[in-house]
Amino acid sequence: MSIVVTGSVAYDYLMSFPGRFSEHILPDQIQHVSLSFLVDSMRKQRGGCAPNIAYNLTLLGETPTIMATVGQDFGEYQSWLEQVGVDTSAILQVNDDFTSSFFVNTDLENNQIATFYIGAMAKADMLSFHQFDHEAVEIAIISPNAPAAMVKYASECQQLGIPYIYDPSQQIVRLTGGELLEGTRGAKLLIVNEYEFGMLKNKSGLSDLELLALPQTTIITRGGDGSTIYAGDHRLDIPAIPPEPMAEPTGVGDAYRGGVIKGMLRAYSWETTGRIAALASTYALEQHGSQNHHYSLADFVERFRQNFGDAPELEDLLASRRVRQQQEPLSNDPRS
Repeated sequence: MSIVVTGSVAYDYLMSFPGRFSEHILPDQIQHVSLSFLVDSMRKQRGGCAPNIAYNLTLLGETPTIMATVGQDFGEYQSWLEQVGVDTSAILQVNDDFTSSFFVNTDLENNQIATFYIGAMAKADMLSFHQFDHEAVEIAIISPNAPAAMVKYASECQQLGIPYIYDPSQQIVRLTGGELLEGTRGAKLLIVNEYEFGMLKNKSGLSDLELLALPQTTIITRGGDGSTIYAGDHRLDIPAIPPEPMAEPTGVGDAYRGGVIKGMLRAYSWETTGRIAALASTYALEQHGSQNHHYSLADFVERFRQNFGDAPELEDLLASRRVRQQQEPLSNDPRS
């Protein structure tokens, strides 16, 4: 195995509100919020950070391994993941609970209000990187998950020398300042959005420069304004590609992360890696749901060139689809 993706596995319930949340929030009553939004539509989709990232990696020619806990209702979802090329051998099924659920309401300006039911994800710390042949792991990503599992995985990656991407995002609220600092300090890459970077600063008490100095590289995503990569003393601004057409933003950040992992795995320049990630996220923006977009590597490269021009790594990208190899499954016994 070369890529291990950790994080939530969930069913997404996507709802659309035909108005603007901002018109119904009273600033002088913010301490006593009581709101209900009547939505026009709801769709149930496959989701969760780990499968979203993994799915985008399969589109980019990789065969990632998901390490996560799921519930008794996961059977159909597992079959679909295996069909598209995701290795599910490191997934543990918890038979007395349900797979996590994500409920999100999106308004006309793509603002979102969300709730997440933890379900079987609460037991994610039963799994361990010690159960892998850690020398075969080229890169791992620690994306939003049960907080105890995120702390455990970061510590294990540091102990075992596994290069990892730290993506605390939605769980910044639940992790302590000390836990966030430990996860960030040992990371090959920290990736958060602009608001989350501000939350990290507040919880850690660090300045921008102090926080940027902890991981090897930091990426801050800025929605429609693109993203910024801080690698050593260098700052690189990556433009966003407007979607054609715009659908909704669920899973866009996970698609971006899939592009980043692909570029890092292939040792591409940050300029090309950031642009691959930007284009991958645009494909996700153009479909409802986080795993409903499709493209071939040839189509992806052609669209890359149309938006960014040529890059020396694109021929390698076209040739980089991996043949899935038979792998030893991760033991589902947490005692092993």
